[in-house]
Amino acid sequence: MSYPFNSFLRRATGLIFFFFLSVCVGVSIAQMPPNFDEWVEAGMEEWGIPGMAVTVVKGGEVIHLKGYGIKGLGEEAAVDEHTLFGIASLSKNMTAAALALLIDEGKLEWDDRVIDHIPWFELSDPWITSEVTVRDLLTHRVGLGRMLGNRLQFMTNSDRDEVLYRMRYMDFEAPFRSRYVYSNVMYSAAGQLIEYIEGISWDEFMVSRLFQPLGMERTNTSITQLEGMENVAWPHQEIYGKVQLIQRRNWDNAGPAGGVNSSAYDLAKWLMLQLEQPGKYNDTILISRRQMEEIHRPQVVLPISDPYGSQAAYGLGWRITDYLGHRILTHGGATDGFNTSAYLLPEHDLGIVVVTNNFNLFREAVCFTIIDQILAIDGSDWHEHYLDRYNRTYDRAMNLRQEIHDNRDQNLQPTFDSKAHLGAYYHPAYGKVEVFSMDSALMLKFWEDDDLTARLEHWQGNTYRAIWSNPAQREEFCWFTGGKNSEVEKLHFEFCLRPILLQVGAYPSNYTRVVEFKKVDEIND
Repeated sequence: MSYPFNSFLRRATGLIFFFFLSVCVGVSIAQMPPNFDEWVEAGMEEWGIPGMAVTVVKGGEVIHLKGYGIKGLGEEAAVDEHTLFGIASLSKNMTAAALALLIDEGKLEWDDRVIDHIPWFELSDPWITSEVTVRDLLTHRVGLGRMLGNRLQFMTNSDRDEVLYRMRYMDFEAPFRSRYVYSNVMYSAAGQLIEYIEGISWDEFMVSRLFQPLGMERTNTSITQLEGMENVAWPHQEIYGKVQLIQRRNWDNAGPAGGVNSSAYDLAKWLMLQLEQPGKYNDTILISRRQMEEIHRPQVVLPISDPYGSQAAYGLGWRITDYLGHRILTHGGATDGFNTSAYLLPEHDLGIVVVTNNFNLFREAVCFTIIDQILAIDGSDWHEHYLDRYNRTYDRAMNLRQEIHDNRDQNLQPTFDSKAHLGAYYHPAYGKVEVFSMDSALMLKFWEDDDLTARLEHWQGNTYRAIWSNPAQREEFCWFTGGKNSEVEKLHFEFCLRPILLQVGAYPSNYTRVVEFKKVDEIND
């Protein structure tokens, strides 16, 4: 026999239990977008993303933590919450946090001059050398940036001190403190401050003073540390229309700028350190609130490029903006075959990280879809928004690339004999470049590194296209000039630092810089 009152009591008891559970753990199943997993998997397939992991924290609790897809093409191993990904420039706010620990201990100040801790630090301008502060390094306002400095991070046969030393031979891209000029090498310098103050490497300090206290047990700071580890994602890149697994490239020299490898599980703890009571984790104050607020505070004004925001600035390793009036701290990360997005909404005690193993904009769509759902915003179809943006950029880049090819005059022959190119070329910042012949082909090698070898394909006149042995590096242009007697005197290499769209190729690009290497008989470097 059925008793209506008993049926009602059972339903009411269930509702009360669910309410009690939701209040206790601070989580509501409805907070995540409906059919989220299926939506993510469909988006990954459309974007060609082999693997992804998503972590969301809200109100001091992890409300979503999951891996999607696979670690690498050609294998069936699934991504989970413990899979390691390269998080690239998300490492920057970790380096800033490490320096905050030293400030709390009275060993450093944000406005200390770099030369007071590294006396041999030098830039090309003596006055700027004497004035550069820790804050300058972390806010990208030195004026020496990614356009030239990024290439130094691939000098794998050197160390961070050598990279720091070579900065004195680099040109400025903007006047000192005049504007924001994004710079990985300045963050490498910031990391070296730790070594000179503490007597241990940035890598050791990060693990012992940040990662271990936070319980980020799998997080590390080096490509070389991934060797032999289990549950590690492989990088991927679209090359000539096909997503391919690519080899990891060592850029440990730029570790403080982008060398951290982490998992969704570990990054949830990093988000919690930033939110609710910044600097505090599991009832332990790791970093003072004062220093965390300084890290999160706008330091340099940026141009506004987002129609949804009314402000843009950079803090200490975080970009600060707003979305429909909601304050946001964010940072992306991009390195060979890995792409990361991180978002903090402090007033909502909300943090999101999406890690992926291919270049894409879908990670941004994932973040904003979650934000809209949790903040009850009737927002855009972010997947379609970013897909349309990508497709328009792709078409524009392909058209510009075709124009470059159409303007090529292959009938314009070199004015130098092929043997005249052979030899060593040198630039004090970028070291040695060797041009040699192999199997009747003209070849180029940077820094005596086999991984940085390219075949020089004749383009037109004395211009050649460098086609790298590592296909993920794509191609760049260089040309030779000379003087009397048809002798080659200089190699001009056009470094491409930011292509319009890497999936199309290193060119077209509006972010290049030509470096002049002089031909030499002997190098005393």
